[in-house]
Amino acid sequence: MKTLNRIPTSKIERATKLVSTGVKVGVNYAKYYGNKITKSEEEAKKQLNEDNATDIYDGLKELKGSALKVAQMLSMEKNILPNAYVEKFSLSQFSVPPLSGPLVTKTFKKYFNKTPNEVFDTFTAESVNAASIGQVHKATKDGKELAVKIQYPGVADSISTDLAMVKPIAMKMFNIKGEGSDEYFKEVEEKLLEETNYELELAQSNEIANACKHIPNLKFPKYYTDLSSDRILTMDWMDGVHLSEFTKNEQPEDIANKLGQALWDFYMYQMHKLKKVHADPHPGNFLVSKSNELIVIDFGCMKEVPESFYVPYFELAKRENIDNPAFFESKLYELEILRKDDTPEEITFFKALFYEMLSLFTQPFQQEEFDFSDEEFFGKIADLGQKYAKSTELKKMNGNRGSKHFIYINRTFFGLYNLMHDLKANKVKINNFNTI
Repeated sequence: MKTLNRIPTSKIERATKLVSTGVKVGVNYAKYYGNKITKSEEEAKKQLNEDNATDIYDGLKELKGSALKVAQMLSMEKNILPNAYVEKFSLSQFSVPPLSGPLVTKTFKKYFNKTPNEVFDTFTAESVNAASIGQVHKATKDGKELAVKIQYPGVADSISTDLAMVKPIAMKMFNIKGEGSDEYFKEVEEKLLEETNYELELAQSNEIANACKHIPNLKFPKYYTDLSSDRILTMDWMDGVHLSEFTKNEQPEDIANKLGQALWDFYMYQMHKLKKVHADPHPGNFLVSKSNELIVIDFGCMKEVPESFYVPYFELAKRENIDNPAFFESKLYELEILRKDDTPEEITFFKALFYEMLSLFTQPFQQEEFDFSDEEFFGKIADLGQKYAKSTELKKMNGNRGSKHFIYINRTFFGLYNLMHDLKANKVKINNFNTI
């Protein structure tokens, strides 16, 4: 893979890159209108989506940082984006152009005041994994195999300006109005800034690993404070296969269920017991060991779940509460889904929308055991996502709905459901976290 000798770090450089990407998208639309003359609408639109996804991703992958992180987040929205975008953006999880060897050494020395070879016994200059905010290198010290994550230069400093540039696109995509939208973008900005603080990630990693070490079939690396800094993170090298690679091949039912149960228990224990959850459940953050244990390797994105949100959120996971009109409506107000300035039309519309959505999405919580390999269940989720993505009625209304906490909690559950489905775990005990 091509390596990068530099990353655009100034506001002007990054804005110029995004503008040039926008020009390419404009050319693609011109081609699309021409293709409609000689091809069917479906064929022309498919080509447009593929061309746009490629050009947008190619632009973002050279910028790294929050611009690429947004693509990674969008790649998990399988029920909203066309498949071409999901496939291309999913590459941002663990397969993007790495920094060149000389730039790695320069960056490491800037952050650690020493070169890698002065710190470690051996250090592989070639990256073994490059993602949106940092890349990983293999090293050894005192007989231990280590993974060293190095943050890309300029990432932390460019988050605010990057988000300002992608904000108009996100607002259009998710029907967010200008008024009242700031708290949502502030939530994303704060979380992205946290992800660039590797000292915080080290502390969070140790905290969650210690709290969850009792969960069966779950493993965590050990982290090394003396070999880490605010932009360098060193941990044990963990042998395993990325979850996305593992799930490409059909696995025996008992192994799928073993891993699925470990993954589900990990999330439910955090959510219900710790009220703090790993909010970045994409396949690049999980490995499967040779003994079929689940390895969690990244704790950069953690979300606190305040009691004021936790209680009504899970009250609406109960069927009897969803079917109680007065209680249901009161919780929608509590979660800021319904607003005091809503029109009667908006109240009726959003009550119906969330009744339909919650009736479907909360089904696993209403059973002792759930089959996450159920294609019909996930087909209904996909259909519902497409229904409201195309809804002209919804586009006319104010899309600023729900507490800011929904951004990362919903992302957590959508990502978790998708991972469980990829594993084809079909006998998962939903409340197992209470007994482990």
